[in-house]
Amino acid sequence: MVEKAQSPSGGKLPACLPAHLNRPRLRRDKASQFLDEVLGLQYARATLAKLASTGGGPPIEKVGRTPYYPTEPLYNWGLSKLERR
Repeated sequence: MVEKAQSPSGGKLPACLPAHLNRPRLRRDKASQFLDEVLGLQYARATLAKLASTGGGPPIEKVGRTPYYPTEPLYNWGLSKLERR
């Protein structure tokens, strides 16, 4: 059996998130800001929109026509991008 390497945080959200990013789901602009401030990944809002339509982006939930990014899956997706670098 192959074990997946764990990140130092164990895939859990950092406890010291800024108040404006400490929400269960984020709109696309805040998701972009979250990736930049928390993980140092620079994904523009437009890039996240493109990834949402073509695939390969972080998981999204739609409420009506509005996409929301759940923070924990967004964080884990960002960690997976860091592991590939």
